[in-house]
Amino acid sequence: MKTLEEKIRELPPELRQEVEDFVEFLLERKMKKAKELPKLRFRGALKELGLQSTSVELQHEILKWWQDGVSR
Repeated sequence: MKTLEEKIRELPPELRQEVEDFVEFLLERKMKKAKELPKLRFRGALKELGLQSTSVELQHEILKWWQDGVSR
């Protein structure tokens, strides 16, 4: 079976350019995703419950709920 590089070498120049353009597009898209910060749209979502817990305390509570659900 031919490698990707071998297959690309067999293409005419205009198609090789398309392959190169597509690879550049994929790399740019990957870098853009890596640079994006989390949106944090959930901030304040539980405010109406009046909870006075830290995020770590909430994580522990969620883990307990999850473990209880799994063990049933």
